[in-house]
Amino acid sequence: MLRGSMRALIFDLDGTLVDTVYAHVFAWQRALEESGMPIEGWKIHRRIGMSGGLFTRAVAREVGRPLSTEEAESIQLRHGELFRELLPERRALPGAVELVAELRRSGIAHGIATSGRRPEIDESLAILGVGDETVVVERGLVRRAKPEPDLFLTCAELLGVPADDCYVVGDAVWDLLAARRAHMLSIGLLSGGYGEDELIRAGAFRVFRDPADLLEALDEIGMTP
Repeated sequence: MLRGSMRALIFDLDGTLVDTVYAHVFAWQRALEESGMPIEGWKIHRRIGMSGGLFTRAVAREVGRPLSTEEAESIQLRHGELFRELLPERRALPGAVELVAELRRSGIAHGIATSGRRPEIDESLAILGVGDETVVVERGLVRRAKPEPDLFLTCAELLGVPADDCYVVGDAVWDLLAARRAHMLSIGLLSGGYGEDELIRAGAFRVFRDPADLLEALDEIGMTP
């Protein structure tokens, strides 16, 4: 665990460090269709980054069908199975491996806070070279997921850095909304499919193309050893 830095970077995972957003879209679409809830892919994409529970309830409202707790849990489990089937091998986004390695080398405090769960996220962490030395907060460790701030606040606490000294890096409006609720500044990445204007409206004070672009600008946001 890295301590002692003035500031910390807290990263979302899917669409921010690994190229998994659209596999999640397809997995949710199939899981929902199998449960008699067909829905267009673009509507799913707009909700990627929410917790699975919030996501399934939002989709149920969209299609006008009530959903029991048991059904919601079953759909979430099926989504996880389909996701691992669709994307057995993960691919890091450009610059993500190098960015994480540079933060570790420089001693800059950083962690990952994701709405994903284990074992779904294990392969993504492995491809990034993230081991036990990195703080990782996944959905199962907190009571509420994005857009609530719990994931980010827990990560900051484990890093030993005050919330207002943390920057959240995310690709979805749900990341940025959760960051605002945690009283953290946020940085948007375009690598998850949201537009620059959407990310800025959601609260991002800077927007970069992908992790490689952010790596080149660490000094611009005050993240130096």
